[in-house]
Amino acid sequence: MTGFEVGQRASVQRVFTREDVAAYAALTGDENAGLERVPGPLLGSMFSYLLGTTLPGRGTSYLKQRLIFLQPARLGDPITAEVEIARLRPDRQLAHLKTTCRDSSGNVVCDGEALVLIRDAQPRP
Repeated sequence: MTGFEVGQRASVQRVFTREDVAAYAALTGDENAGLERVPGPLLGSMFSYLLGTTLPGRGTSYLKQRLIFLQPARLGDPITAEVEIARLRPDRQLAHLKTTCRDSSGNVVCDGEALVLIRDAQPRP
């Protein structure tokens, strides 16, 4: 578990478009995907991206995720997703992470947590 510390953070910013939502709806068959807000699974994908590429990094295995959607994320508005290591369990090679999405005004649109196995994770230098 070398290279990981409680408090470590990583973030990414993305602007979702109508085309992104239309592609998501076509791929998933989600008839409820509106064209005015970002669907929850697209917000969740930002966390998947961070966990698998940045923190903890390549080789991370998702075990559990919980998300609470507090308000709609608007299309065209920059959304910032952040993950933060909240707890490390070296005996089981697990990391608990706090996950948050904010809009361009700093409002939390999605809050949650993730539990990941970091046995094979390779942190970015």
